[in-house]
Amino acid sequence: MTVRWGMLSTASIGRVVAEALRGSAEAQFVTVAGRDRQRAAAYANELGLPRSAASYDELLADDEVDAVYIPLPVALHTEWTIRALRAGKHVLCEKPFAMTAADAAACFDAAEAAGKLCVEGLMWRHHPHTALVRQLLADGAIGRLLFIRAALSVDVPPGDIRRTGRLGGGALLDLGCYCVSAIRLFGGQPLRVRAEQVVDAAEGADGSDLRLAATLALPGDVLGQFDVALDYPRRDELELIGSEGIIRVPDPWICRVDHVELERGGAVKRLPVAGEDPYRLEFVLASRAIATGTPPAFGRADAIEQAAALEAVRAAAGANLRP
Repeated sequence: MTVRWGMLSTASIGRVVAEALRGSAEAQFVTVAGRDRQRAAAYANELGLPRSAASYDELLADDEVDAVYIPLPVALHTEWTIRALRAGKHVLCEKPFAMTAADAAACFDAAEAAGKLCVEGLMWRHHPHTALVRQLLADGAIGRLLFIRAALSVDVPPGDIRRTGRLGGGALLDLGCYCVSAIRLFGGQPLRVRAEQVVDAAEGADGSDLRLAATLALPGDVLGQFDVALDYPRRDELELIGSEGIIRVPDPWICRVDHVELERGGAVKRLPVAGEDPYRLEFVLASRAIATGTPPAFGRADAIEQAAALEAVRAAAGANLRP
């Protein structure tokens, strides 16, 4: 069965995802919706999609769409996830899934009521890189886990949507969701959080966190730290330190590097990893779950706990402060 996907939004990430799915027998984009008919049509033509919709509601009413991909601004995720589910569509919503744990729970309540699948789009978690790190930890390759460090930064200009607070922008939600998801996946749900941020003065009253750093206390006396920024050079980093060694993932979020590093006793080994497109994997696995009725690897509890952890970091950093 090929699951037919519709895309809500003409966001640039849609181009990346659509390209990743080309030739897939399990997941296929068939339409895209935009707020402007001509723009949606041009976008569909660019991606080689057979049709487009002049509004999000028009796409949700399309009987030839099985599932919806939502790459809208974060502040719109909950509204349109719930609307899509109530329209009878399965949903894969881009990271971060929701602004609050309560919003995340409301989405899964809607999914359960509709009998549909709801998935948070953290694509890196499905990649062989991630599976290998989990296996190394389980096998005791670095002894007892003690510390997790993650970082992600990009350099985007003022006015970019990722720096717009009212739409759910900011370094934590846009980038920190990756770091928090890694710290949670490998170390467990945070028990306590401390954080500091620098507010984006260039955005005025609409400014959100431009840079943020946090320390998380995890179960078993494990510590996690991460930093994110929207005005640094590009950085993609993940390191796990144990009592007997260190695991480093050179490109943890986009997964373009073909190895994971394992250091023990001062010697470093490069462990090869199969090259896979994380977006393709994400959609293929979601489509299989839809086709077979099986639950996804990461479901309701994980998405709600992820949203709760992000909420805790925002609160600790004083997310409501403005210049």
